[in-house]
Amino acid sequence: MMKDFEELRQQIREEIKKAADPASLEAVRVKFLGRENGILTNKLKELKNLEVDVRKVAGPALQKLKSDAEALLAEAMAAFRPKGPVIDITAPGKKPVRGRLHLFTREMEEIVRIFSALNFSVAEGPEAEDEWHNFDALNVAPNHPARDMWDTFWLTPVAKRSTNPHKNFLLRTHTSPVQIRWMQSHMAPFQIIAPGRVFRYEATDATHEINFAQLEGLMVGPNITFANFKYVVEEFFRRYFSRPIKFRYRPSFFPFTEPSVEVDIWWNNRWLEVAGAGMVNQRVFEAAGLSGRGLQGFAFGFGVDRLIMLKYKIPDIRKVYDGDLRFIRQF
Repeated sequence: MMKDFEELRQQIREEIKKAADPASLEAVRVKFLGRENGILTNKLKELKNLEVDVRKVAGPALQKLKSDAEALLAEAMAAFRPKGPVIDITAPGKKPVRGRLHLFTREMEEIVRIFSALNFSVAEGPEAEDEWHNFDALNVAPNHPARDMWDTFWLTPVAKRSTNPHKNFLLRTHTSPVQIRWMQSHMAPFQIIAPGRVFRYEATDATHEINFAQLEGLMVGPNITFANFKYVVEEFFRRYFSRPIKFRYRPSFFPFTEPSVEVDIWWNNRWLEVAGAGMVNQRVFEAAGLSGRGLQGFAFGFGVDRLIMLKYKIPDIRKVYDGDLRFIRQF
């Protein structure tokens, strides 16, 4: 009987070895271990008909043969399984998530591109500014009432020793200090834009943020007039909004320009302020070391965020910065 068991074991091994696919291997399993007519299953059922002494020997041997057969079948079946991840070629494809520039970045690049086409250079300056460049040099003296126009984040210097002769520091309230730094280090004529972030210590709402983007423009030369300014600003807005625009200029006051104006555009059946501007005040030239050279110039500034809100009909400035992908993916 034990010889028969060994022959059966050898037969199981040979048939498992011959199985070329999972279906063939399953047929081998059913042949030997099937519940109804499996060869090993039937032999286990026949144990009850054997003598007790024979059953004591044959029973464990058959159980061992069955467990060995199950192990061999499991090992063979594992060999048919794919080694790497299973790929269902019939599954629908998934559209990859592609990164792209944020709306603000795209629009800022477009604004810079338009001014570059108008032959303006891009200038930059520090966001942590000293009081002299941010206020004094722009004709906003310490006791000047115009300082109340800006709510300022004042900074405490970290180092006790500094090469900067000005003691008070702040987060710049506008990008106008960049024009002072440029005039101190460059010879006229020149025309620049200074895009960047500015900071105001004020409550936030749909149209106000403590941190927003502003663009300063400056053109200086011996024969610069307000007519030059009108051409530049009107050409920019027409290109940026890609539509004809009606303009209005209203007298205003800014310490660093004289005369000063506010620029309005006709938008959705009403006048809307979009920029402040004017001819550079001679005191600003004096602070920058350019007085007495027969120079004239104009300066202007506008909020980049506000233009984006107008262009894309965004009702709340905070949406531009809160990082909500549901909003960002619309653009």
